[in-house]
Amino acid sequence: MSISILAGYIILGFTLAAPIGPVNSARLDKGIKNGFWHAWIVGVGSMIADAIFMFMVYLGMVQFLGIPIVQIFLWLFGGFILIYSGFESIKNANSLSLSYSRKKDSLFKCFLTGFIMSITSPLSILFWLGIYGSVLAKTAQTNGKESLLIYSGMIFLGLIFWDIFVAALTTGFRRLLNLKTLIAISIISGMSLIIFGVYFGYQGIQAL
Repeated sequence: MSISILAGYIILGFTLAAPIGPVNSARLDKGIKNGFWHAWIVGVGSMIADAIFMFMVYLGMVQFLGIPIVQIFLWLFGGFILIYSGFESIKNANSLSLSYSRKKDSLFKCFLTGFIMSITSPLSILFWLGIYGSVLAKTAQTNGKESLLIYSGMIFLGLIFWDIFVAALTTGFRRLLNLKTLIAISIISGMSLIIFGVYFGYQGIQAL
């Protein structure tokens, strides 16, 4: 098991987490408004949800997620959470200040935001079933089943690195912002979450 292969799986995890989606929008929003730990804890909530999906795929429990009523619930509930979070972000935008009180958003609330957004997101489910499922199949074929846990751990390590990177980025970026830019980013983040939420809700209604 070479270091270059392990590094490749860490990079894979890092790049899998990178596309801008609801969770990354929430990370940026919380981080810019509150600082490093709030952005980081959103990512921790999301990673725990990711770990659950990885574990389910690993154990072959994916058929549960194929039940139509479960999929409809996830689309509709996920849509509701995203729309609610988006409106909250826009509503609170005008109450921001450059010395934004960290008590405004508790760390536990930020953790729940990341966890619920990921665990109820059909995009996350499809993503992990499609990408992680195919990675597992390929790894088992080329390296044997005994390596699956190690390579899965390397992918998860990549997710951790991405979370720390985004949290650090938002903290550094926050110092360069004026109040108007801060408010604009909060509104844009909120609108992005609402758009994702409407899409989720539409898919859920269609599935009905």
